[in-house]
Amino acid sequence: MGHSDLEGESPQDSAITRDINRTFPAHDYFKDTGGDGQDSLYKICKAYSVYDEEIGYCQGQSFLAAVLLLHMPEEQAFSVLVKIMFDYGLRELFKQNFEDLHCKFFQLERLMQEYIPDLYNHFLNISLEAHMYASQWFLTLFTAKFPLYMVFHIIDLLLCEGISVIFNVALALLKTSKDDLLQTDFEGALKFFRVPVPKRYRSEENAKKLMELACSMKISQKKLKKFEKEYHTMREQQAQQEAPIERYERENRRLQEANMRLEQENDDLAHELVSSKIALRKDLDNAEEKADALNKELLMTKQKLVDSEDEKRRLEIESGQLKEMCRRELDKSESEIKKNGSIIGEYKQICSQLSERLEKQQTANKGELEKIRQKVEGCEKCSVLFNKEGRLKVVSVAKEGSEEDTDEEKEALKNQLREMELELAQTKLQLVEAECKIQDLEHHLGLALNEVQAAKKTWFNRTLSSIKTVTGAQGKETT
Repeated sequence: MGHSDLEGESPQDSAITRDINRTFPAHDYFKDTGGDGQDSLYKICKAYSVYDEEIGYCQGQSFLAAVLLLHMPEEQAFSVLVKIMFDYGLRELFKQNFEDLHCKFFQLERLMQEYIPDLYNHFLNISLEAHMYASQWFLTLFTAKFPLYMVFHIIDLLLCEGISVIFNVALALLKTSKDDLLQTDFEGALKFFRVPVPKRYRSEENAKKLMELACSMKISQKKLKKFEKEYHTMREQQAQQEAPIERYERENRRLQEANMRLEQENDDLAHELVSSKIALRKDLDNAEEKADALNKELLMTKQKLVDSEDEKRRLEIESGQLKEMCRRELDKSESEIKKNGSIIGEYKQICSQLSERLEKQQTANKGELEKIRQKVEGCEKCSVLFNKEGRLKVVSVAKEGSEEDTDEEKEALKNQLREMELELAQTKLQLVEAECKIQDLEHHLGLALNEVQAAKKTWFNRTLSSIKTVTGAQGKETT
């Protein structure tokens, strides 16, 4: 069939258009009416309905096409869809009044009887048949209800192993839900399959465990062939036993039940679509509000960044100026310290000179006193005036002199004593002068030290004042 034939009119165009808006309405690629995703999906579904005139478009087929579109371009997605429908046998389920599909339901129930006998018996008791809950599992390959990351695994398995993997996944679903299903009645079981089962596998961890269980189940093709023969044998026996009108009535009832069930599923999908659109609109509004808030915050942050860079440049300039001022003050302080150091050196030199002069003077005074003492000791008359320590015996001299010495000798001694006292007074005067000079030098030294301290304090106060000025200016600007 040529490319131009695929672009012809489809007899199921209205059904396709209706299903397009219901296919993954929450997914970004398919949520916009008239968007690229919905446009490509419409083209594939329409092309297949024209390509396969016998089957045409089947309800739910859009979900399988959408899954393929999420992995490959439009043309490749159409080719893989054709491959799955024809070579993997999916289209056989839609032929001959869904006869092959009911064969699959029979095979599933026989597998349940073997692998999950207690659940099989419970379904018999509540009159729940496989076609009442497993139709979409087979016709859409689990794509209509379950989350995409689980669907992707199922399609991968199908492409590798064939269509029989549907039984593995179906048995795994029934086995993991067995405890809950055993507590339900007919209506409760149908409701459980519609809502809680798909919801449970929105958790990726649960979906992963389900797929591990499905892969661990070994279902031989030989066993499936055996069940298929049993089904056909049963159908032949029913055809022989039933009158044509009874058979048609039974088929009609079965089709009516399937139609009612499909309408219920359509209503559920429509309700879910509306709920999803409302939730999406709410999420979109919240996202837009958050985006506005983030944009405002971004603008404020950019402005703060510009202000911070300006402040950084200003502080770098002020820091350079402050460093230069500190360097000048330091140079000035060093020069003052050097100047004061020279004054201290001069003071030390003067002190050392005064010490030397004082030592020389004291040495000279000691020499004079020693000479006087030796002279006095050499004189018999004078030696009696001093004791062993060299001190003057005034009282004894007075007593002895009144008896032995003459007035002339007394006068000579008095003159000599006055001369000694005069020398002693001169020595004391020189000592006082030396002490005065020392006090003057100490006074000069104190002044010099005060100048050094004042210079240091002035420099420190200037530096501290500059820092306070800069800090105060920054505080005002920040305010």
